[in-house]
Amino acid sequence: MGDPVVRFEIGCKDRPAAKSFYETTFGWTIEAGDMTGEATTGAGAGAGINGALTALGHEPHHYVMVYIEVADIDAAAARVADNGGAVTIGPLDIPGDKGRFAWFQDPEGNTLGLFQPPG
Repeated sequence: MGDPVVRFEIGCKDRPAAKSFYETTFGWTIEAGDMTGEATTGAGAGAGINGALTALGHEPHHYVMVYIEVADIDAAAARVADNGGAVTIGPLDIPGDKGRFAWFQDPEGNTLGLFQPPG
């Protein structure tokens, strides 16, 4: 199996309103995080991936991002470029020694994220 999708982010301007919508509509649990509202999907079902509601305070406000976990983010970013994609942000360290991330566009223009766990 290849590198798995391990996380999502949903961008918003009004995190309390977005929190209310997702909790009420889908039964998600959303708690305050360092920079995000951490969301747990599939609560009680043991299914789904975790993610976050993010209010960056600047553009982009409205986006959906999925993150692909990789063992070596620098090597993965190089593979993206070698295969016709483009790294648009990073790789950057996540504050608090929480790993590294990058955003990239695939050859079709879709934006996705890379995540390297700490350690």
